Amino acid sequence: MGSRFPSHQLSNGLYVSGRPEQPKEKAPTMLSAAMPYTGGDIKKSGELGKMFDIPFDNSRSRKSGPVTNAPSRTGSFGVSGSTASLITGGSVRQKSHSGPLNKQGESVKKFSGPQTGGFAPPSRQNSGPLPPVLPTTGLITSGPISSGPLNSSGAPRKVSGPLEATVAAKLQRTSIANNQAVTKLIQEDNYPFKKGFPKAVLSAVILLFVMGFIAGGFILGAVHNAILLVVVVVIFTVMAAFFIWNRYWGRRAIVGFLAQYPDAELRTAKDGQFVKVSGVVTCGNVPLESSFQKVPRCIYTSTSLYEYRGWDSKAANSQHRRFTWGLRSVERHVVDFYISDFQSGLRALVKAGYGATVTPYVDESVAVEVDTGNKEISAEFLRWLRERNLSSDGRVMRLKEGYIKEGSTVSVMGVVRRNDNVLMIVPPSEPLSTGCQWKRCIQPARIEGIVLRCEDSSNINVVPV
Repeated sequence: MGSRFPSHQLSNGLYVSGRPEQPKEKAPTMLSAAMPYTGGDIKKSGELGKMFDIPFDNSRSRKSGPVTNAPSRTGSFGVSGSTASLITGGSVRQKSHSGPLNKQGESVKKFSGPQTGGFAPPSRQNSGPLPPVLPTTGLITSGPISSGPLNSSGAPRKVSGPLEATVAAKLQRTSIANNQAVTKLIQEDNYPFKKGFPKAVLSAVILLFVMGFIAGGFILGAVHNAILLVVVVVIFTVMAAFFIWNRYWGRRAIVGFLAQYPDAELRTAKDGQFVKVSGVVTCGNVPLESSFQKVPRCIYTSTSLYEYRGWDSKAANSQHRRFTWGLRSVERHVVDFYISDFQSGLRALVKAGYGATVTPYVDESVAVEVDTGNKEISAEFLRWLRERNLSSDGRVMRLKEGYIKEGSTVSVMGVVRRNDNVLMIVPPSEPLSTGCQWKRCIQPARIEGIVLRCEDSSNINVVPV
């Protein structure tokens, strides 16, 4: 049967138009290695373990393919089980398992962590430094690998001891000293009576007394008249008693002046007005902790170490006289805090930190006292001395500590500042003068900066905040 259209015959005997199709080449079947179950062990992870130069064990890894000598079974579509099922490693079981099987076909328990033994791959060169040693769990996590000893779970182990505690305390003191929000107060006398008189006046008075003694002695020797010398001695005695009285009773007079100063109400206080506010204080962004007793959440801390100097004992400082107590070490810090006015209930921010000028009048209590009868030093006191590189070689010492903790009642004196509905108390530009107290024979004193007044916080009840 001839036709101009090409045709060809199929295998079933039918004739169809067109040329027969060319047989196509069959694509080769690719077999890939199945990923074994690692159980958290990086040595079983293959290429991932090679990235970290960790030996891996491929003794259990098998290639997927048809299982020989497996019982054939017909599926729902008539496909034999030997050609339709690909099973990874081990013999066929009726139950499925999430882990590898042993030679007897039983499940093998896997534990996370590096396993000993196994095949070690050949070493290879790396282009960079070796990676850090992983924790004992074998897991790869994000973030830096913690250094130091690890516990059984792979977490960093905390090491405790006197050396580590000392180092931690030194780091804490260094951070406080370097923090700009903390004001480190310079140790000065709480009653600056020397500032009440100018240096020129004091020099002139001393010169007059010297000339009076010289003139009185000359007249007594030439004329045998002691009137001038007696007058000079009486005036000198009165002046010396006046200075000694102010030296030892001046601080009490200033505390009495602060107590008698009237309280102001923040609600009616004007901008730039000098006020005294009494209320409960709360910590700001940077709370303090007392140095020795470790009292948390304080706005002011003070720790002073005094030493008594006998006839043959060492001096605490360059100006320490014999048979007196001398200051050997002092730490005084203050930060910004809030005060709630008792009268109006308003809350104001007291700017005492960041190097502000502050004059505190806070009572201190004796925390530790080491005398000739009791030279046994507690472990806490020894730790405190060791942190500051201070010796305790048989000295008579007294440690005093004062603090203002959160919830204490405090009196603050300063200048009111209002800025965008924010009420603040800042240091005044001019010092506060107490004036002459003639009834008590107290000369004027000048108090600079913000004034803080608080009784011994360890003996009063604190309002919970």
